[in-house]
Amino acid sequence: MRRVATTGRSQHRARRNLALAVLTLLLTTTAVLTSSGAATAATAAQCVTDASTACVGGTIRTAAGEPAVGVQLTVDGPGGTVEAETAADGRWSAAVTTAGDYVVTLDEETLPAGETLRDPAANPRTVAVRLGSSAGALFPLGAPAAGGGSGATPEPGASAAPGTNAPSSGTSGGITAQRVLQQTVSGLVFGLLLALASVGLSLIYGTTGLSNFAHGEQVTLGALLAYFGVQVLGQPLVVAGIFAVVVGAASGWAQDAGIWHKLRKRRLGATQQMIVTIGLSMVLQYTFQYFVGGGPLRIVRENPIPVRIGPVLLNQQSIYSALIALVAIAAVGYFLLATRTGRATRAVSDNPALAAASGISVERIVRIVWTLSTGLAALGGVLLGLYFNATAWNMGGAILLLMFAAVTLGGLGTAFGALVGSIVIGLVVELSTLVIPSDMRYAGALVILILVLLIRPQGILGRAERIG
Repeated sequence: MRRVATTGRSQHRARRNLALAVLTLLLTTTAVLTSSGAATAATAAQCVTDASTACVGGTIRTAAGEPAVGVQLTVDGPGGTVEAETAADGRWSAAVTTAGDYVVTLDEETLPAGETLRDPAANPRTVAVRLGSSAGALFPLGAPAAGGGSGATPEPGASAAPGTNAPSSGTSGGITAQRVLQQTVSGLVFGLLLALASVGLSLIYGTTGLSNFAHGEQVTLGALLAYFGVQVLGQPLVVAGIFAVVVGAASGWAQDAGIWHKLRKRRLGATQQMIVTIGLSMVLQYTFQYFVGGGPLRIVRENPIPVRIGPVLLNQQSIYSALIALVAIAAVGYFLLATRTGRATRAVSDNPALAAASGISVERIVRIVWTLSTGLAALGGVLLGLYFNATAWNMGGAILLLMFAAVTLGGLGTAFGALVGSIVIGLVVELSTLVIPSDMRYAGALVILILVLLIRPQGILGRAERIG
């Protein structure tokens, strides 16, 4: 009885320490990731800045908050004249190779029917461009009003959250039923993709007690491998995606065989192993940056094809990604509930010692979980790269906090809890833009996480444990 009580205290202490560590990390780094890492990961523009190139761009949306597709703009300045056109998500960009002042002119005849500039006097407008950086300009649409809109904007895509095709114009357009429905659907899609990346994180914690801070890099690895397969090797997207998932799963097998199995054999504690994952995360991030650079990479260069379903506007990539994520999550659920190995995995997650006494090979199950989890993360990276319309060296790191928020909110160690938590986080992130600026969209998700931990520390689907 004393041993059971001690074990209960240890598990409770581990969960409490993990929750505190995650909350601290969330609160101290959210602003940094939102302003930098998220911007890079979410940028859908073709333009990539470097020492000799600057990007001019922005996002144009209708008065109802929908992307304004096909709007033509001209950027004229010291480096010549460059033409640009808004893509399916309303974003546009133009690359220039000479610094100086550029005049950006919007062709009002190409605006969607019934749309006008909110501040016609601000067209054209002048922006200062510096090589190696991005300059932006907004052209707000809607009923003309005194004062119009500001010409200064963040760099293209800077205010869009990872995993969304959301506007960078904050809460413009007002709260309407159409906008609520649009953001709800976007939140569900983003939640499904986030769940695909988060389920493996929860499975690893459930079977080993390890909080893997390098899991985000498994997501990045999948996206970069898909980019390599399509753009470098010239393979079809399906072939490149399968290749990315297989290599991602193999990397998980190799990690457990080469690192984690040996650390467990040496009886290294969960906290020490967690510190190793943080170091591994940093090594992988900067390795990716060394090989692929710091700019955005498009897995598929063609602009997404918009699809209207009633009042909701999506694109084909988002729809296909959501469907694949649904099938993959359903397959994981079937594996856990209806297969012998899946039931053994749940047994190890509930009580490793009892599972071992029942004849289950705990190390074999842990190896399978690592392989499955990293494969799912790689698949999530491919789909998120398509959903973002771009990937980057730090894409996984930019969404790692959301992944931890999802698994903690749903219940640590429970795969289905990760699904529920991801859906909640996705909806909160998207719907919050109706009332707060896009740059603060993570704040709502973090507030929900903190409240749930205060009211129900075990999470939505977690089980309360008796201590003592």
